Amino acid sequence: MKTIPSEIINFLTNQGFVVLSTVDNQGFPHSSCKGIIKIEEKGKIFLLDLYHGKTYENLKINPYVSVTVVDEHKFKGYSLKGKGEIVKITNANKKLLKNWEDLISRRLVRRLLKNIKGEKGHSAHPEAHLPSPKYLIEIKVEEIVDLKPAHIK
Repeated sequence: MKTIPSEIINFLTNQGFVVLSTVDNQGFPHSSCKGIIKIEEKGKIFLLDLYHGKTYENLKINPYVSVTVVDEHKFKGYSLKGKGEIVKITNANKKLLKNWEDLISRRLVRRLLKNIKGEKGHSAHPEAHLPSPKYLIEIKVEEIVDLKPAHIK
């Protein structure tokens, strides 16, 4: 596993979501939006998945994944590559669900505040209607790619 620098941990934590890419049995990529619930400096990222869909099926047959996050305004981003694993939600890791609940609460508050300010966006609060998480995705990071072009660094 590769150590994740605190700068990158902070960057990932401050984003609303990340894009998780998996590979299906035909070799085609599949990308989906996920929320990070925990990042360990030693090289692990934990995501929650709310469905047993394509991501779940792909992880069962191919563990290779990438987590991509960008901030267009800062012209900054990273892709963290590694191996993902399906982990059942148990009593031992249930406190990670509290992180998920806190994340959803923060999203709801941000959306509500933006709506009050008159910013156009989704008029409903879709986060309030999300299903409960079905499983964890534990990613062991093996490579970190800085997406900022070299001539701008």
